[in-house]
Amino acid sequence: PTATITMPGYSSDRDRGFGAPRFGGSRGGPLSGKKFGNPGEKLTKKKWNLDELPKFEKNFYQEHPDVVRRTVQEVEQYRSSKEVTVRGHNCPKPIINFYEANFPANVMEVIQRQNFTEPTAIQAQGWPVALSGLDMVGVAQTGSGKTLSYLLPAIVHINHQPFLERGDGPICLVLAPTRELAQQVQQVAAEYSRACRLKSTCIYGGAPKGPQIRDLERGVEICIATPGRLIDFLEAGKTNLRRCTYLVLDEADRMLDMGFEPQIRKIVDQIRPDRQTLMWSATWPKEVRQLAEDFLKEYVHINIGALELSANHNILQIVDVCHDVEKDDKLIRLMEEIMSEKENKTIVFVETKRRCDDLTRKMRRDGWPAMGIHGDKSQQERDWVLNEFKHGKAPILIATDVASRGLDVEDVKFVINYDYPNSSEDYIHRIGRTARSTKTGTAYTFFTPNNIKQVNDLISVLREANQAINPKLLQLIEDRGSGKYCSRPQCRSRGDRRDRYSAGKRGGFSSFRERENFERNYGALGKRDFGAKTQNGAYSAQSFSNGTPFGNGFAAAGMQAGFRAGNPAGAYQNGYDQQYGSNIANMHNGMNQQQYAYPATGAAPMIGYPMPTSYSQ
Repeated sequence: PTATITMPGYSSDRDRGFGAPRFGGSRGGPLSGKKFGNPGEKLTKKKWNLDELPKFEKNFYQEHPDVVRRTVQEVEQYRSSKEVTVRGHNCPKPIINFYEANFPANVMEVIQRQNFTEPTAIQAQGWPVALSGLDMVGVAQTGSGKTLSYLLPAIVHINHQPFLERGDGPICLVLAPTRELAQQVQQVAAEYSRACRLKSTCIYGGAPKGPQIRDLERGVEICIATPGRLIDFLEAGKTNLRRCTYLVLDEADRMLDMGFEPQIRKIVDQIRPDRQTLMWSATWPKEVRQLAEDFLKEYVHINIGALELSANHNILQIVDVCHDVEKDDKLIRLMEEIMSEKENKTIVFVETKRRCDDLTRKMRRDGWPAMGIHGDKSQQERDWVLNEFKHGKAPILIATDVASRGLDVEDVKFVINYDYPNSSEDYIHRIGRTARSTKTGTAYTFFTPNNIKQVNDLISVLREANQAINPKLLQLIEDRGSGKYCSRPQCRSRGDRRDRYSAGKRGGFSSFRERENFERNYGALGKRDFGAKTQNGAYSAQSFSNGTPFGNGFAAAGMQAGFRAGNPAGAYQNGYDQQYGSNIANMHNGMNQQQYAYPATGAAPMIGYPMPTSYSQ
């Protein structure tokens, strides 16, 4: 048997230095990692001899007397009520109150200041496991309190290790998929680490390396990093992971989705194999299971909620089955309803960066307080946009999936999936931006026949969450079975093309080219059905001659006259339904929301948004 080196006991006043959280600069430096080549190719896999490594302690858990007295029946009743499923050997009983975790006094003071009443389910079961020094996998929905689930045991772990010496790397390493998530974890870590006189830093791409390198050289116990920037620093010798004994993989499924698996493996190869590893994920696909098998030893698996793909049950999910060409109008009508609410903070998710920019530009031009964020934005602009959104100055955020995991804004009330994501896992993460903690929220989703591959998974998610199923979703499945939405080339015949185009003259087009150009801009609808689009997005009276989804009142002669006179707002007012027509007219002129008034005709379009002349981190 090998002798164990005695480590210093815990002391609540260890002098590790104070200091505000350091995020590095934010003036739009180059993105982390290499665009070409193999990231981490200079890092060689270390060969570890455990007999030569200094020993360290990782089991600090002492059951509180109240936990000891808790019977097996009481434990099972608690787990059942919180939908906690546990797998693995020697899993400790859950705690029910904060004091049962035996955290240091200065940690408890911060918890009390934040007015937390009781631990969340993942904290109640996760803290005893992490404090026991066991490897663990935590699968829980977003907003479940997982950040504190690994940070507070990390602080206890660090306080039982020898002090850092010059040249030492961090003791606790947290890997996160995006810079937004890394920054948010750092904000939480900074508050608790200051109280415990620990130092933490955040390492991510898109910001100057200098301040981040200085933090690492001064010595930090906690490092929150994105894989790309950390690989850069490890290759350059700016830091090392020789002292790392507590490893956290946050949102592991998202890191795999983003292609970080090679970088993660390179980083983990630099860490001693007898470390404690905690992996967190919102889903449990086979790729994440394989990663857990490779990195963790005899781990405890904790699942919060249903074992199958599941969403937060506090979210009302509404699915609108439509065509791509209908999305813009549906979005505007939806935003009118949302902006009339007192709590109206909304995230609109789109598929591509170009769609994000185009939709942001269009909505701002029409007077909506919208801002966009995606991976090509500079770090300065992304930080500023998120700050404006968090403080309610711009309550509409249009985002790609780069923000679907990292955003942690407590009061997001609505999520709109303008484009359905590539997988139902991403759908769950997107809608998880609302209903954080115990709050409620609403998620609207535009689902088109182009998304038919995901229809079964979406229906499963809706059913698991006891949500209403749009009958049109079930109809899509039937239509797919009949071959109506078959997209393979062999499913189309020459007759199909002839029927669609017929020299371009079907649907009111004068030529094949005119139809092609129209469909490129507006989708595959007939010109007669769609109507001639006029200034400010209105449509000609021809569109409404036979009634529309808005009602037959739009076919009034006075309305048609208004359109012909170039007065679309007046045309709405002259409809049969005077009340609705008047509302539409006001909406068209931007009068129903004075604070978000539409720009007057002829005014310069609101394309960009003003950036601050100077930016302070």
